[in-house]
Amino acid sequence: MLKQYDDIKSSYKKSRDIYDDVLTKDKWWSKLYIRLFWSNVDDNEIAEKVLSYIPDEFSGRLLDVPVGTAVFTHNKYSVLGNADINCLDYSEDMLSHARERLKRLENVNLLQGDVGQLPYKNESFDIVLSMNGFHAFPDKKAAFRETYRVLKKGGSFIACFYIKGESKITDSLVRYFLAKKGWFTPPFDTADKLKKRLHKVYDLTDFNVEGSMVYFCAVKR
Repeated sequence: MLKQYDDIKSSYKKSRDIYDDVLTKDKWWSKLYIRLFWSNVDDNEIAEKVLSYIPDEFSGRLLDVPVGTAVFTHNKYSVLGNADINCLDYSEDMLSHARERLKRLENVNLLQGDVGQLPYKNESFDIVLSMNGFHAFPDKKAAFRETYRVLKKGGSFIACFYIKGESKITDSLVRYFLAKKGWFTPPFDTADKLKKRLHKVYDLTDFNVEGSMVYFCAVKR
């Protein structure tokens, strides 16, 4: 497990300068990569749909884990002036970019930490947001357990991440390249397995699969 954490730190340190370009399809090569290996799924559109689950008038406590570089969230957070926003990431390299983007927002706190051992009290957040995180987390059972623990009853668990079984090309890319490089960490759920996992403790208000990406909003019972 420690080696997996070291691999994650190393991989995201190496990719910190191209991470945003890959997700946002900002470069010609990133557009080609997404078209060839990810069924041309648009992360910008998925991010917009995910963030639309959070009302602009939201004024509760929100946990964003992992915050990454805040490439998708910084504009949303700028309109959530009455919210208490806490952002956590394991990678200091990702956090350095996030800090720069979010530095003018006084209601946003950033912290380095592990999703498997969240430094927050039980039921302390109204929303837990996890964008493009669960496919990287090395201990997914702990990640699901901890995000559930810190979420209030009736609170929303909002997420998007890779799932296997939807595209042979994407699954091969993940298995033979992305996982070996440390950007993704097995095991991975299929859509059906994820649904069953969530249904045990959440009520799904929305659940969508686009290509090999899933995004959903689930309410804690």
